[in-house]
Amino acid sequence: MITQVRRAVTVCCLGAVLGAALTACGDGGRRPARPGPSAPSATTASRPPTLAPGPAGLTPVFRHGPRTASDKTVALTFDADMTADQGPRAAAGERFDHPRLIRTLRALKVPATVFMTGRWAEEYPDQARAIGHDPLFEVANHSYSHYAYTDGCYGLPVLAEERMQADVERAYAAFRRAGVPEAMPYFRFPGGCYDRAALRALTPAGVTAVQWDVVGGDAFATDAGAVARQVLDGVRPGSVVVLHCTRSAAPATERAVRRIVPELRRAGYRFVKVSELIAASGGRS
Repeated sequence: MITQVRRAVTVCCLGAVLGAALTACGDGGRRPARPGPSAPSATTASRPPTLAPGPAGLTPVFRHGPRTASDKTVALTFDADMTADQGPRAAAGERFDHPRLIRTLRALKVPATVFMTGRWAEEYPDQARAIGHDPLFEVANHSYSHYAYTDGCYGLPVLAEERMQADVERAYAAFRRAGVPEAMPYFRFPGGCYDRAALRALTPAGVTAVQWDVVGGDAFATDAGAVARQVLDGVRPGSVVVLHCTRSAAPATERAVRRIVPELRRAGYRFVKVSELIAASGGRS
């Protein structure tokens, strides 16, 4: 099963494309005192939906929602990638954010889930805070360092198993410092790569790992039409689409979204956040 999972994530995801070019970057600093996700409201009913633990209590993995033809929902997700060693590139003018994409999603009234790295939130705290306060969006965790959580993940440096939980928690701490009021208890593995050891290491963090079933293929793509076609051809009811929120590394994404959204709406699809798909799944992966 693990071999199949790892084969399934050999996709043109931003972490994958960047992998060969990345140099070693640490998760840095001391481990925070168990920050975890932002604290939910006191009542159980108000807590974000999560999946039940997987076999042997492992971190559960969510890939798509119910395939219900009568309620055609789809979740657009955007990875806001930035690694710990990319500060000098940002200082030199490279943009890892994508404000125009966020404005387009707002103009089109499209709910979305943004998976941020903690380093991205540190670089763009005002944008992280604005996204986190906007009810149209939800912020989820894409690690702090963007290290791989298993070997053989497109050349990404590998995070030691004993540091994985701290890396996730450090990202949540970065979100809080940026002013994100309530980051969701959802985690996306860098490069989409994981194995049983990674799922076991993250069990204490209490997160649901979120994968996808539709690859946008927008990393370094310049043909917005090709990205749009790939998404439109792949979407089914309950789909989770992975795209990117990084201007320099995914320059065609905003233009592709302007094509994707009206086409899917004409086909009867309703856009939702990942939390709604997870809630609709009834706690099952």
